[in-house]
Amino acid sequence: MNRLEGQVAWITGAGTGIGRGIARALAREGADVILSSRRREPLEEVAAEVASAGRRAVIAPLDVTDREQTGEAVAKAAEQMGAVSILVNNAGVNTPLRTATEMAVEDWDLVVDINLTGAFNCFRAVYEQMKARGAGNVINVASMAGRQVSLLGGAAYCASKHGMVSLTHSINLEAAEFGLRACAILPGEVKTPILKNRPQPVSEKRLALMLTPEDIADTVVFVLCQPAHVVIPEMWVMPAYQVSAQPLP
Repeated sequence: MNRLEGQVAWITGAGTGIGRGIARALAREGADVILSSRRREPLEEVAAEVASAGRRAVIAPLDVTDREQTGEAVAKAAEQMGAVSILVNNAGVNTPLRTATEMAVEDWDLVVDINLTGAFNCFRAVYEQMKARGAGNVINVASMAGRQVSLLGGAAYCASKHGMVSLTHSINLEAAEFGLRACAILPGEVKTPILKNRPQPVSEKRLALMLTPEDIADTVVFVLCQPAHVVIPEMWVMPAYQVSAQPLP
């Protein structure tokens, strides 16, 4: 439908799962994309899929916790693609041991640095160019753990996702006057590779009922295609079983 024709989207965590789904969806809507994650090989596969949709893709491997590297990588990519008009902060991790009383302090740092500080680093890397254009969209892929603290999500993950939601609202408070819009998307359970880090295995029945990366990608497209005067600060997207009174499958 080409509703995002002329847009340049930068997607972190773009090699697998939700990020990959978002990259494909934005390309189908006419956006060119900058693809980032720590590993190049998955990004090359996604870039090929974007090219098959007739759009341009630039691979920019990086560690979102490295502020200097992040800024340099996106600046270099933007020289080829043009100024970034859409940022999708999707890079995220969790660890197997998640409780505040037992997790390794290094694991706390890892989760918060990637999920929260990484999102901040990427926002700051594109803020000035968005401000100069007088327009820009920031999508922070958070989680329902950003509203509901649980042992399943764990201390660091829940704290980082709460922080992402707060960062989203701060961007709107400070930058809406310059044409920027920020939305925190809070998915419930999604069938992605991060599930392998869960302390308890997930049943096949539950996996079959979870959201898919394509569900989240469709949500991102919906938010991005709203008129410029419309801001959706938060969007909750849940599988039916998570809002039902029935026992979890």
